[in-house]
Amino acid sequence: RAGEDRHLCTGPLYHAAPLAFSLNAPLSAGVGTVLMDGWDAEEALRLVEAERITHTHMVPTMFHRLLSLPEDVRARYDLSTLRFVLHGAAPCPVSVKARLIEWLGPVVWEYYAATEGVGSFVDSATWLAHPGTVGKPNPPDQVLIGDEAAQALPPGEVGLVWVKAPATGRFAYFKDEAKTRSTYVGDRFTLGDMGYLDEDGFLYLTDRTANLIITGGVNVYPAEVDAALLEHPAVADAATIGIPSVEWGEEVKAVVELQAGVTGTAELAGELLRHCRERLAAFKCPRTVDFVDALPRQDNGKIYKGLLRERYREAARA
Repeated sequence: RAGEDRHLCTGPLYHAAPLAFSLNAPLSAGVGTVLMDGWDAEEALRLVEAERITHTHMVPTMFHRLLSLPEDVRARYDLSTLRFVLHGAAPCPVSVKARLIEWLGPVVWEYYAATEGVGSFVDSATWLAHPGTVGKPNPPDQVLIGDEAAQALPPGEVGLVWVKAPATGRFAYFKDEAKTRSTYVGDRFTLGDMGYLDEDGFLYLTDRTANLIITGGVNVYPAEVDAALLEHPAVADAATIGIPSVEWGEEVKAVVELQAGVTGTAELAGELLRHCRERLAAFKCPRTVDFVDALPRQDNGKIYKGLLRERYREAARA
């Protein structure tokens, strides 16, 4: 509502999503925007109450940080003005999103999209009926799950997510014709994401092809391991990567950023490994856990897994 609603911008405006969802769209509708000067979980809650925020856009890491605040801190702030909490940019663990909806109510909306185009959208009620989905593409042929040649795969089978390109105004990567060509097959493009469509046409993401770990010839999707680790109260954030292994080709390693005040010890590493074994098939579980003060991040809050993998590969070559 123009002149009444207020949006909280939680990310940098030079990134496409905050620029579109937190500045262009609100201001075009006559809605004011409150800009955060750097992300802080409790400060976000304070601003929601003080500025009577109705809309905001976040990434899943922010949800986990909010939920990690002590219960009395979360209860201290009046968040009743929130009507839309929009998120995307990275897969959100089911357990994290379920807790967020339980706390804030059915105000959480998720999109699967990128600067290159839009795939799907889902509200809280639909998500609760289909936990983990990023929505049902509309029209149904907007998304196709296929092989590398964009040939369709049957429901339930994991493959590349191919999005239908618009008839006009298609994107091109700046000064990189080869990358642009490699992204398209006919009228569809892929961002390198992997997922599947269920029998009802709902889209689920598993991970990106770049993050896929192949250990002993078996595929491991790191996002699933990350989600399991985030269920442990000592974990502030986690990045599961594949590191070189003579025996297995790649070995699953978890790199963990701990909650404030928690010390990384061999005993805690063992506890996290047992925690994973209780929730995941044995071949998916990390063989080892490393603790770091801070995981490398892009400015939009997403973990820079490519940089993390390269650090370990360089160490293995040394």
